[in-house]
Parts: sequence; C-alpha cells; structure tokens
Amino acid sequence: MIDQVRPADLAAWFAQDADAAPVLLDVREPWELQTASVVPQGFTLVAIPMNEIPGRLAELGEGKRIACLCHHGARSQRVAAFLSQNGFADLANVAGGIDAWSSHDPTVPRY
Repeated sequence: MIDQVRPADLAAWFAQDADAAPVLLDVREPWELQTASVVPQGFTLVAIPMNEIPGRLAELGEGKRIACLCHHGARSQRVAAFLSQNGFADLANVAGGIDAWSSHDPTVPRY
C-alpha cells in the first residue's frame, strides 16, 4: 500500500527515515510546472513527466524516500504504484497534489 501524505505533513513523512535522501517526484507536464511549482525545502525536487518515468527510473536512484506529486493526486498515485512494482519501497503519494499544496501555501498558484 502506498502512503497518502498531505502536503502539510510531507516534511514529517520525509523525516521518518533520516538515512534516506528525500525526493519529491513531480510527474506533471512541463507547462504545469511553469504554472505552479514548489520550492524544495529539505528535499530534492525531481521533475519527470509521468509518461517518461519508465525510461528514466535510473535518475531516481536507490534508497531514497520518494513522494510523488501531480495536479490532484491521481497520476502521482499511478506512478507510485509503478515505482513500487519496480522495486522502490519507500514511497508516498501527495494527497490532493499541487492543488492541495496551494491551499496551504499561498506562494503556489492554483490552476
């Protein structure tokens, strides 16, 4: 089962494993990133569109704690499930996506 983590709880989820290098994997399309994005605070932000994930798994590396992000949470949930099936173990889906993030972070535009 993939953890569902609200944006406000993401820092605490990342901190649960101090040895894992935390990654926020944004699976939205480039135009979406230009519309609204987050500033990395205590994690590495990696942007790979959903349809490119299978060919770019090596970019994610091993032993990292990865939270997947999209617009509302559906695409990122599918990516997290795909990663799980491909050997990644420390995964979460950002519940509500960037839309939920924007509701508690006024610097992130809503679209």
